Amino acid sequence: MNIHFIRNATLVVETNTQRILVDPMLGPVGSLPPYAFLRHRARLNPTAPLPPSTESALRGVTAGLITHCRRGHFDHLDGAGRKWLAQHGTPVYCSALDQPYLRRQGINTVPLRLDQPADFVGSGTIRAFETRHGYGLIGSLMGPGVGYLLTFADEPSLYISGDTVLTPTVKTVLATLRPDVTILAAGAASLDIGKPILMPIAEMLEFIRLSPGLVIATHLEALNHCPVTREQLRNAVAQAGLADKVRVPADGEIVAI
Repeated sequence: MNIHFIRNATLVVETNTQRILVDPMLGPVGSLPPYAFLRHRARLNPTAPLPPSTESALRGVTAGLITHCRRGHFDHLDGAGRKWLAQHGTPVYCSALDQPYLRRQGINTVPLRLDQPADFVGSGTIRAFETRHGYGLIGSLMGPGVGYLLTFADEPSLYISGDTVLTPTVKTVLATLRPDVTILAAGAASLDIGKPILMPIAEMLEFIRLSPGLVIATHLEALNHCPVTREQLRNAVAQAGLADKVRVPADGEIVAI
């Protein structure tokens, strides 16, 4: 298995039989509005360009995954990403709650119910788990999303956390289902009011401790409301004695599992 990290939460998972595109934000720098104006510098998003390897990474994609896409979550599916999925007719696995929105965009959807294993492109299984995109009222207003556990024959199992804080559900997936590889939405995103809408560093470190295998940290240095940098995360992980478990890829980097 290879994880071809593109930018933010966008990546391609390459197995022996599949190339799976996750949360495509494919627009150019500055094509989306800021997500915060006061707490963080009000820069247009994305703040980082697509890496030169993006076009080659997208060749031969066999399936898509969307963790969440409504209520302004264009950093996980922007206009360019919607257009790409619709034009290619790619089967896109998503929450049953997101299916109506995606179908209106002309996207070929495969809806999933929470915590119910389903066939994945005829070569594995997929299981969706509830996420919590923040705390309290803001977490509720951010809307429902999902994380995914993917399992394949003769491949590592992969858990994609989705945008979430550290909930009992997330802990259960890590401790009970024990994925071989996890994708952590880092960045500690926050809006102009309230607590972070992604895990703060203390929760990230607990997530890493609970993870039985390799953790790949994404959602960094691409959006104006994500203050944690790659260097800050690496330093925190090193100080906690967890550096051997974590990869923090650069945009365009391929992580070989």
